[in-house]
Amino acid sequence: MKIKISLCNDDPSSWERAFSRIKSPLEEFIHDEATSGFLLIICAIAAMAIANSPIASWYDSFLHTPISVQIGSFILSHTVHHWINDGLMALFFFVVGLEIKREVLVGELADIRQAALPVAGAIGGMVVPAIIYLVFNLAGETAAGWAIPMATDIAFAIGILVLLGNKVPKALLGFLLALAIVDDLGAVIIIALFYTEKIVWFALVVSGIFFALLLVCNRVGIRTPWIYFLLGIFLWLAMLKSGVHATLAGVATAFTIPARSKCRPHIFSNYAREYLDRFDKCLKPEKCIMQNSEQQAILQGLEKCVHGMESPLQRLEHSLHVWVSFLIIPLFAFANAGIPIDFSRLGDALQNPVTLGIGAGLVFGKLIGIFGACWIVTKIAGIGLPSQVNLKHLAGVSLLAGIGFTMSIFIGELAFAGNKEMLLNAKIGVIIGSLVAGSVGYIWLYKTGEDSAHAVGKSMRETQW
Repeated sequence: MKIKISLCNDDPSSWERAFSRIKSPLEEFIHDEATSGFLLIICAIAAMAIANSPIASWYDSFLHTPISVQIGSFILSHTVHHWINDGLMALFFFVVGLEIKREVLVGELADIRQAALPVAGAIGGMVVPAIIYLVFNLAGETAAGWAIPMATDIAFAIGILVLLGNKVPKALLGFLLALAIVDDLGAVIIIALFYTEKIVWFALVVSGIFFALLLVCNRVGIRTPWIYFLLGIFLWLAMLKSGVHATLAGVATAFTIPARSKCRPHIFSNYAREYLDRFDKCLKPEKCIMQNSEQQAILQGLEKCVHGMESPLQRLEHSLHVWVSFLIIPLFAFANAGIPIDFSRLGDALQNPVTLGIGAGLVFGKLIGIFGACWIVTKIAGIGLPSQVNLKHLAGVSLLAGIGFTMSIFIGELAFAGNKEMLLNAKIGVIIGSLVAGSVGYIWLYKTGEDSAHAVGKSMRETQW
C-alpha cells in the first residue's frame, strides 16, 4: 500500500476565505487592540487572584527571581519584574513610537485641522487629572504621583468601543485612537522630564552618539531592521546606565525607522505584474510549488519586491504589534496587577489621598479635561466634531479615556519606586478608577446608541406617514 502525501492545498475555497479576510492596517490594529484588552483583563484578574491566594509567596518570589546576562566581564543582572518593566516594555515603547510616527505622517494627526480636536482633548485629558490629583496630594511624597491619572490605556478603551459595535459611529474609534496616541506621546515626554533618576552624563552622551548613528542610518537609506535593533539595544544599555528611563530608548529608536517605500506604486505594480506573468508561464499543473524551482525563484523575487514597496516602519509595526499586544502587555499586567488586599484595611486604602486623587483624576479629570477642551476648540476655532459624532458620544469616549491601566501603573512604578504602601494605594486607585470610568462610559455610550436608533426610527416613521 502506497501513502501519498500532498504538498499542495487543492481546496480553492480556503484561498477564497483567506483573501476575504484581508484587512486594512487600521482594522488589524483595532482588532489586535480589542483582543489584547480582553487578555489584559484575564491576566490582571489572575494576578490579583494569585496575590490573594495561598500561592502568593510563589508569585512574589517569581517576580524577584534574578536573571543575569553575562558577556565576558560585562554582567547585567535584574529581577524578572525589572526585566519586564525595563526590558520588555522598551519593545512596547518602540511600537508606541512607530504608531506615533505613522499617525503624524499619514494618520489622524497628519492634517493639522483634523488633528486639532484629539490633540486638544489629549492635552485637556492630561492637565485636568493632574490638577485633581494635586488637590488631594498638594505636598509631601505623595505629590510625586501627579502624572499617574494622566494616561489612557488604548487596548482597554478600544476593546470596549468594539464591544459596542454599531451603537457608536466609526469616526469615534478614529478620534479615540488619535487621542490615545497623543496621550502616549505626552506620557513619554513626562517620563523623560520628570521621572528621571540622577543623570550620569557620560552614559547620556553615549546614548546621544548611538541615537545619532541611528539617524545617520536613516539618512543614508539603510532599511535593514536588524541594524536598527542592534544600535537600539546599545542605546537601551546606555540609557539604562544614564539615569533616564531605559524604555525611552524604544521610542527614540522608533523615530529613526525609515517610513518611505523603496519604490513608487506604479513601479511596484509593473514589477509585480511581470513576476506574476512569468509565474503563470512556468506553471506545471502536475507539480507542486516545492517541485518547481523556477516558480520558487519568482516567488522570492516577488517577496523582495513587496518588501521594497512596504516601508520598514509599516513592516515592523505589523510584525511586532502582535507580540506586544498578546505577550508583553499581558505579562506586564500579570507582573504588576498582583495587589495583596488586606480587607480589614481596605477602607483606609480607599480613603487614602493617593487612591482618591488617582480615582477622581481618571473618572472626573478625564471627563472634564477631554470634553471641556474639545468643546472649547469647537466653539472658538470652529472645528466640527467627526462625522456622526455628537456631544453625547464625546462625553462617553471621554469617560472611556479614564481607563488608565497599563501606562498609569507603569508611571506609578516610577513615581513610588521603593515605597510599597504608596504604590499599593496607587494601583488600587488605578484599578478602581479604570473600572468606574470603563463601566460608566460603556453604559453611557450604549444608552446613547439606543436613543439615536429610536430617534432615527421615529424620524423614518414620520417621513413615511
